[in-house]
Order: sequence, then structure tokens, then C-alpha cells
Amino acid sequence: MNHATALSKKLFNEAFRQLATDIHFYPFETGTDVYFRIHGKRVYHTSLPTFTYRSLLSYYKFASGMDIGEIRKPQNGTLTHQAIDKLISLRLSTLPVKEHESLAIRILPEQNLLRLDQLFLFSYQLQKLKKWVSNRSGIILFTGPTGSGKTTTLYALLQTILQEKSYQTITLEDPIERKMDNMLQVQVNEKAGVTYQAGLKAALRHDPDIIMVGEIRDSFTAKFAFDASLTGHLVFSTLHAKNTTGTIHRLLEMGLKQSDLEQSLLAVASLELLPLQINGTTKRRGAIMELLEGKQLEESILNRSSNMVERLHSFDHLRKKALAYGFISESVYKELQTYS
Repeated sequence: MNHATALSKKLFNEAFRQLATDIHFYPFETGTDVYFRIHGKRVYHTSLPTFTYRSLLSYYKFASGMDIGEIRKPQNGTLTHQAIDKLISLRLSTLPVKEHESLAIRILPEQNLLRLDQLFLFSYQLQKLKKWVSNRSGIILFTGPTGSGKTTTLYALLQTILQEKSYQTITLEDPIERKMDNMLQVQVNEKAGVTYQAGLKAALRHDPDIIMVGEIRDSFTAKFAFDASLTGHLVFSTLHAKNTTGTIHRLLEMGLKQSDLEQSLLAVASLELLPLQINGTTKRRGAIMELLEGKQLEESILNRSSNMVERLHSFDHLRKKALAYGFISESVYKELQTYS
């Protein structure tokens, strides 16, 4: 085992032990700092000499299918790591910075995925999600910033649906973040000609009940996802947005028309993760959701309601409820209010 492989294994094992969701490598002139993101907070872990980091970076780029010689453009890759008791999927991303490249690694456990009923603080929100799934066509969006639990929720929801009923489910992802046995997962690869349109065209020949589009990143994928929902199928996707009403604004900014949203958009769930206090210690995070549906969704699309946020269960309302129930501490509540 060479030095880079041994160092990588050591870093991963420590990150798993501390329940980190991300590893950040921050290069500068005299070395590279390594940070873990734990319960949403970026925590310093260690520093590496420049030559050690470059060796480690080359190892990661090779192992994850990136171009080792390319240092001027951002790259993405995936790989898996077999820990003692679980298989871990890793999503890697490089970014050119001055004379160096930074590296971010997202940690996605493929096994021991939390059940849907373990993700949320309030059970009535879970019941809402299950009700939405009874629709046979249209699009349901899960939104929030990076690391808010969108993908985890989406996979858990699909797993729950498929355990209860037999649906032909096809995903179009770039990249595939978790390998699932009970659905057909298509890796979008523009260079190989597997575009979102080609993937959808092929997917429709397989008679799907449910289509999942991994992420709406721009106006192109936004139009694609909504077009897919007009084919008479139920579509799930994710989008980066601060809250539910912000989601509507983002979709309109991406060039979708109000009529597109009125026709296809069934509901929006915007997620936020709260660090849960268990015996005075933060063990994991739980999700709260702003939910937008029905009449409130219609009013938001048409921009008719000035007090929309007050009328739906906003993040502010849900944080207060979490504090009252003892899920979070007062210091955590105040910190969340500061950044909201």
C-alpha cells in the first residue's frame, strides 16, 4: 500500500468516526489545510505538506476517473470506499485556485440509509410527502442549499414508495450519488452522448411510473424536468433555493413561464437540517420542511399573496417549534436565526 492510499484510508476512517459529511482540502503556498464538515459546521482537522497533498490529489483524480493532467478546469468524479462495516460512496470535485487545485469530497453512505420516518422532526410532514406521491403525473421539487438533505430525502422517499408499491422507477443523474437495487439508474454523460434528452427518450420506452431527475442546475435542465412531467409521469427533482417561495422565483428566473408552473408543479418541499440535542450532545441532524402546495402554491406562482410565508409553516415557525419540543438548544436556535 503506497503512502497516498494509506493516508486516504486514514483520513476517511477519521471522517467516518466523526460523522463528517464532507472533507475539504484548502491549499495555500506553504501547505494544505484539511477540514471536516460535521453537523453542518466546518471543523479544522489537520495540515498536509504541499508535496503530500499533490500526491494525494493525483491518487484521487486517477481513482475517481478524472484527468490527472488537467489542472485548469474544474472536474468531478466518484469512487467508493469499503469501511469496516459499510460501503461509502464518495463524490469528488476539484476547483483551480491560483497555482493550486482545491478538492472537496462529499461522503454518501450507501448502506444504513436512514428511513424516511427517521429523517424528519415532525411526523405530519412525512404524511404530507406520502400524500403528494399519490399523484400520477406532475413534478415535485425538493429544495434547499448544498448539504440540506435534498438527495438523502429523495432517495429515502423513493425507497419508501417502492417498498409499499411496485412502480417502475428510472433516475437520470449526473453523477449517480447512491446505487439502488430496486430502480433503474441512468448516468448522464454528455461526452458519451447520454444527454438528459437522450436519457429521457430511452427511459420513456421502459414504461416508467416515476422519473427522478437528479438536480435542476440551469434553465436547460429546468425545462427538461418540466417537459418530462408533461409526459404523464410523476417526476421528482432537486433545486438550490433558500425556501419555498424562493424556489418559485428561481424557476421563473430560469425562463419557465407561470403557465408551465401552473400546469406541472404539484408541490415544493424546502429543507433545513437542525443539529439535534440528545442528552446534551449533538448526535445527528434532523430535517424540517417548508411545504408549499395547493392554493398557497397557486397564489405563490401568480404572486398574489403578500403574506404567503406567514401563512405556511415557515422555517422560523418550525425552528420555534423544535426549540419548544426540546429538539434543539436555545443557542442553536439563536445561531440559526442569525443566519436565516
